[in-house]
Amino acid sequence: MSLPTTVTHRMEFLHHPHPGFPHLTAWGIRIDGTDLRVLVAEATRALWGRELDEDDDTPQEREEFLLGRHSPLYLDGDTDGARARAHFLGDALPELRHSASGALCLMDCPCGVPACWPLLAEIRTTATEVVWSGFRQPERPEWGELPLGPYVFPRPAYDESLAAPTLLDRDPLAPLLGEV
Repeated sequence: MSLPTTVTHRMEFLHHPHPGFPHLTAWGIRIDGTDLRVLVAEATRALWGRELDEDDDTPQEREEFLLGRHSPLYLDGDTDGARARAHFLGDALPELRHSASGALCLMDCPCGVPACWPLLAEIRTTATEVVWSGFRQPERPEWGELPLGPYVFPRPAYDESLAAPTLLDRDPLAPLLGEV
């Protein structure tokens, strides 16, 4: 009998203008080449479907709605990346951590206030890996844990991406969000 093999994923941190506040630099995230907002939209599509009247929106408007529920995280005062490194390794500031569960904010609300509509997850680190699991939307407790992850990242590659994020001149989802 063989032991189960852990599937590892590829993490890419991004730096680009915040979608709602282009003068601020946000931390975007791609997992296995896919923007985390796309993964969350897929994971919550059916959940939103129970709440929204599909006759109210065109398919394009619905897709923009799903993709636009979260924004890449802006970390105020993080001029050298030290705060981001601590944050994405599980040492988040209290205002970016869910007090009841200890999960931390991976993305914030498009309004720029993390506590408004955050995407939360638990981050566990070891010397060899970083694991993201337990994804939740605290404003929708009835949704429970989202069907997302867990994601296991090799620690050296994760640290490397975090130390040298890919620099972009605009939000990679801008065209899908109706931005020119």
